[in-house]
Amino acid sequence: MPERTTAQPLARRASRGCGESIGNRIVAALAPAALPAADINVGGELLRVIVSLVAIIAMILVAGWVTRRLQRRPGGGGRRIRCVESFAVGARERLLLLDADGKRLLIGTGPGGMRTLHVYDGEAPRDIVPAASNEPLKPVFGDLLARLKVRS
Repeated sequence: MPERTTAQPLARRASRGCGESIGNRIVAALAPAALPAADINVGGELLRVIVSLVAIIAMILVAGWVTRRLQRRPGGGGRRIRCVESFAVGARERLLLLDADGKRLLIGTGPGGMRTLHVYDGEAPRDIVPAASNEPLKPVFGDLLARLKVRS
């Protein structure tokens, strides 16, 4: 009879033995006992998911509101310089119309730097009213819709 060594695999030993194999005993010992299926409250889980989704959307909206609120800068607030208007002349060139201590400055900016183009003397006008032209004013789209609504 050949001598058995400990290096011989368990599977071979189990296949030679009688009755229950060692492999099955190991698997049975290591496997957790079958637990009964937990009762799942579908309505409660659905409610939890919906409330979580609403909370996340609310946090996104609040974050956007706070960001916008923090980015606003007061119009006056003791500032002596403000940008009235800017106009892009080219890809990297701009014209800026600035109010500075009651004077208006026309400044050109570009890759080469900034340059004062013109200084307007006197008080800066508060309300700019477009000059009257000879051509009649074009009707607003809302007015055209109102006219069509009255006809029908």
